[in-house]
Amino acid sequence: MQLTKQTNYALRILMYCAAHDGPVRLSEVAAFYGLSQPFLHKVLQSTRKTGFVITMRGRTGGFKLARPAEDITVGAVVRSVEDRFEMAECFRDDASCPLEQSCGLNGAFREALNAFLSVLDGYTIADITDERTNINVLTTLEAMTRLPFRDVEAA
Repeated sequence: MQLTKQTNYALRILMYCAAHDGPVRLSEVAAFYGLSQPFLHKVLQSTRKTGFVITMRGRTGGFKLARPAEDITVGAVVRSVEDRFEMAECFRDDASCPLEQSCGLNGAFREALNAFLSVLDGYTIADITDERTNINVLTTLEAMTRLPFRDVEAA
């Protein structure tokens, strides 16, 4: 099973928000991940509609997590962003397999999908952005590169 880019970056937007204290801007997230702002804007809209982020207007605006990172499971994000979980043709609404209702493979795939989502439900955005993960290190380094240069010897 492969998740869409939209789901991948919805999770990454939430991770970026969790690694920052205040509102973040789309331009900084796009620069951090090296993605286009229009693509990320589309992803941001889906995370806003599903209640994972809130947006603020104005000069100090941006967006941030709508609730604590500990309260957002990876499984919930995946379910809200992915529009299909088709592991095989028989998962589609227009499936034409004559064995669809009695096939053991269909049941095995459904069980596998449920197990996959169940594992993701065991992780929160906080879990995947804690101090042991690279995103916190990288965002700290990113912030340090924005500090004004100061000549230590001149001080």
